[in-house]
Amino acid sequence: MGRFSISDIEKFTGVKAHTLRIWEQRYNMVIPKRTDTNIRYYDDDDLKYLLKVSILLNCGYRISKVAGMGKGKMEEVVMLASQKHEQFSGHSKSLSTAMISMDEDAFNRTITTCILQMGLEQTMLQVIFPFMDQVGLLWMTGSIHPAHEHFVSNLIKQKLYVAIDGQTYKQSAGGKRFLLYLPDGEAHEMGLLYANYIIRSLGHKVVYLGQMTPEQDICGVFDQYKPEYVFTSVTCTPTCSDVNDFIAKAASLWCGAKLVVAGSKVCGPCGNHPDNVIVLKSLDEFLQFINSIS
Repeated sequence: MGRFSISDIEKFTGVKAHTLRIWEQRYNMVIPKRTDTNIRYYDDDDLKYLLKVSILLNCGYRISKVAGMGKGKMEEVVMLASQKHEQFSGHSKSLSTAMISMDEDAFNRTITTCILQMGLEQTMLQVIFPFMDQVGLLWMTGSIHPAHEHFVSNLIKQKLYVAIDGQTYKQSAGGKRFLLYLPDGEAHEMGLLYANYIIRSLGHKVVYLGQMTPEQDICGVFDQYKPEYVFTSVTCTPTCSDVNDFIAKAASLWCGAKLVVAGSKVCGPCGNHPDNVIVLKSLDEFLQFINSIS
């Protein structure tokens, strides 16, 4: 059973702490528990309830009406509201509720609804990546267990695997050869899988090596495949100088190709890079780049 501070609840739901206290006083909603040392906290059930409340408020319901709903009625209304409401934040909160409950069916239903409404590409951009940014923040602050992050990451990756498997490849007239990999120590594969899907969808040929690929393995594939672009991501390397060293070495190894580097660790100013290096600091930059060569 998790224990969440009022600031944790605010991060999850977007409801300000002073608003929660007003609800507590006015509507007797979600009375926090107290530790043996009299510190206020909320548990998993409180968090799931407040996430649902937040969804309904975003859908236009008044707090006075929401406060009077029984749990069964609220479940029904939230499901209908999530299906009809177009606000991405509502979808994100539905995913958060499913994550806390470890409810695979509910998580998959929300993602499937989003994909039917806006397609996989926009679902990833508008819903999944912002949601995972929130999950990462909560994980780093200890507000959720690492198992929650693993649970949702694997479900999302399954969707991407299925989407990639279902693609009908037809190389376009200007199609390029891409080699995609994550270096040793890099296990966060979701962004690379998304890049794989987008690159293939635009008629380029891809050899996908996945996460934590040893350098010597890449060398053999590079010599055989002769890609025009090598795409990788850096999210775990701790310092800017380490990122620069990695980029410089990779640019030298893959000097016959353009090295495209993305990931959170290249978002800051990391100095000058070799001429064959392309640094992408955001999803928008990635999409602009891949569309510019297609």
